[in-house]
Amino acid sequence: MKRRAWMKTGLGLGLLPFVSEATARLQWRDITFTGLGTVLSIRAAHQDLGVLEQALQQAKQVIARIEDQMSLFRPDSAIRQLNREGVLRTPAPDLLHVLQRSQQFSAQSQGAFDITVQPLWRVFEQAKAHGALPDAREVAAATRQVGWQRLAVDAREVRFLTPGMGITLNGIAQGYAADRVRETLKQAGIAHALINTGEWSSLGQSAHAADWSLGVADPRQDHALLGRLSLRGRCVATSADALCAFSEDRRHHHIFDPHTGYSPTDLASVTVAASSCLQADALTKVLFVAGFEKALALANAWRVDALVVHKSGRWKDSEGLRWQSA
Repeated sequence: MKRRAWMKTGLGLGLLPFVSEATARLQWRDITFTGLGTVLSIRAAHQDLGVLEQALQQAKQVIARIEDQMSLFRPDSAIRQLNREGVLRTPAPDLLHVLQRSQQFSAQSQGAFDITVQPLWRVFEQAKAHGALPDAREVAAATRQVGWQRLAVDAREVRFLTPGMGITLNGIAQGYAADRVRETLKQAGIAHALINTGEWSSLGQSAHAADWSLGVADPRQDHALLGRLSLRGRCVATSADALCAFSEDRRHHHIFDPHTGYSPTDLASVTVAASSCLQADALTKVLFVAGFEKALALANAWRVDALVVHKSGRWKDSEGLRWQSA
């Protein structure tokens, strides 16, 4: 399943930037490839093209390792094995880290973020294949298999404590991948890059020596923008109801409230800017569950910035988001 591009690249904020001699000597390279269920891209620069090419290959290898562990799109991945067998021995360090951080987000959000919602995905996906929605009994049965407290995680093994459970890392793995790619490029000596793993991270400046900026897609109008967001060293993630809907009215979609078994009712999209993409990715789901009226207060409590768009088209944003509406 390919994700719609909710953020689009931009070239700063309409200023005429100063281009230094060092910046002018940079060689830029763009690569695009598939992974984690979407189309990924990296735009990066270095004065030595050989160093740049090697760094980009290392970044792709990082993505491949994460996909081996965390992708639901690969039948041989570690979490597919966990979902089949109910136990996974000696989880790889990347997977263990993401599972532990997921559990922390679950505890801190009172269960609004929960990677064990996979049974809900299954029941809605199966019903959709027959042109229907699951009935209340089916949703209730799937909800009883959801619960982050019944996922046991340590370095020796990961285990489901209730039969029929399943996990999905689609709500956090892409953010983690962006963080790991950024770290890999930085360690390789890359000072300027824009990283798109389905969520966004950056280093330095664009080819125009301006801050990286992204266009924020309008969740209700194809090819339209709500505005432009300046990254300023932050990471950005977006979740939207149109990404994968189970009903034409988008009332039922891939983001679930783990407490009810159904999708949150009033938001069309949530964009979060944070210091890490893993955090931004996870918190888009937490704010979705919180709803339009409570989302920004919750973002403030988490010390992140957010833009939330109501299904009616109304929107509001954090004061520190630093974006320009269209």
